[in-house]
Amino acid sequence: MNVLVIDTSNYPLSIAVMNDKMVIAETMINSKKNHSLQAMPAIESTLASVDLSPKDLDRIVVAQGPGSYTGVRIGVTIAKTLAWTLKIPLVGVSSLAALTGPGRYFDGLMCPVFDARRGQAYTALYRFDEGQLVEVIKDTNVLMEDWIAGLSDRDEKILFTGQDVEGFWQQIKERLGNRAFRTPITGNLPRASEIGLIGMELEPGEVHDVVPNYIRLAEAEVKWLESQKREKDNE
Repeated sequence: MNVLVIDTSNYPLSIAVMNDKMVIAETMINSKKNHSLQAMPAIESTLASVDLSPKDLDRIVVAQGPGSYTGVRIGVTIAKTLAWTLKIPLVGVSSLAALTGPGRYFDGLMCPVFDARRGQAYTALYRFDEGQLVEVIKDTNVLMEDWIAGLSDRDEKILFTGQDVEGFWQQIKERLGNRAFRTPITGNLPRASEIGLIGMELEPGEVHDVVPNYIRLAEAEVKWLESQKREKDNE
């Protein structure tokens, strides 16, 4: 089974091509360039590097959020278009799961982190149980201060993953002390192959059922809803 994996949900862009449980090609771009300009060329070049074309694909796996609103939309739109055109299954996987790889042999919990601004983060809690990734707390958008306070009640080691951990590290260490660990820079980037492993094991549904998982509304949507409420209150 040839699987194309797409992750444009955050600052880094990651594309992987997998065959069963083997990663046969993977592209990582961690730059400020717009994913709308980079994604398709990266997909084409990654496939071409292993002498595959879209017609050779059997499944597509996509990171469906949380993360950048624009980035999530780009990846999901490309994946749905390709899957629909090629008439192959599509599976959506949490973008946070792309950061779990470094914790595969960690004796404790894993906490992937994406900065959501204003002291907030997109995060979740996982562990590996006999090689299988287990969700302990599902994806959430939360004030990092509150999240860390909740984690302090858990008497386990916690591995924080992702390049956005740096901005919260002082808070984390002050509250969790020697129970807090973090990955080196080589383990901080989301890997498309990690969500590919998960997506290859899931039962695909309808292509149109795969939708972005933003967790929270975009700022523009929040302001619009607030304005609508004010107008209603003033009637």
